[in-house]
Amino acid sequence: MKRGTAKSEQRGFTVWLTGLSGSGKTTIARRLEAVLRKRGLKVEVLDGDVVRTNLSKGLGFSKEDRDTNIRRIGFVAHLLSRNGVAVICAAISPYRQIRDENRALIGDFIEVYARCPLDVLLKERDVKGLYARALNGQIPNFTGVSDPYEEPLNPEVVLDTDPETIEESTGKVVAKLEAMGYVPINEGEA
Repeated sequence: MKRGTAKSEQRGFTVWLTGLSGSGKTTIARRLEAVLRKRGLKVEVLDGDVVRTNLSKGLGFSKEDRDTNIRRIGFVAHLLSRNGVAVICAAISPYRQIRDENRALIGDFIEVYARCPLDVLLKERDVKGLYARALNGQIPNFTGVSDPYEEPLNPEVVLDTDPETIEESTGKVVAKLEAMGYVPINEGEA
C-alpha cells in the first residue's frame, strides 16, 4: 500500500481476541490498534466490557445472553470489516460455536487466543477481585470458574500472555497479519 492510499484501498478484517478475564485481551487490543493506526489503517476496537455497557446493556450472563452479546459484537465487526476497517474485538467469547459463527459471517477473521494460566489470573491479575468473589460463590456463571471457557481448537495465533510481554504478544499478531497480507510490512515495529 502506498502512503496516502492505504485508507481508500484497505481490505477490512477482524482480529478476534478471546481468552479469560484478565488474560490481556484489552491491553493487547489497544497496543495493536496503535500499531495498525501508525501504519495508516482505519481501526476500530470493540471491547467486550464497553459493548456490554452500551450495545448489550440489559443482557445477563446466561449462555443465551452471552451468545447474543458475542453475536452482536460479530455483527458490528462484520459491518465494519466489509467496509474496509481493521476491527479488533476483545471479548471473552467463551463458546466455540459462536466464535465459529462469527468467523463464517465475517470471513476475514483472525482468531487470537490470549492464554494465561488460571493460577496467574487468580494470584497476579485479579485487580477487581472478580475471581476471588467467583470462587467464594458471590458471582455465579463466572467464565473459567463456574461457567465453561472453550479454548479455540485452531486459532491463527496463540499468545502466552504470562511469560510474553505486551510487545511480544502484539508482535506475534502483527507478524501473522503481515504474513496473511492484511497489514503492510514495516520492519522493526510491534
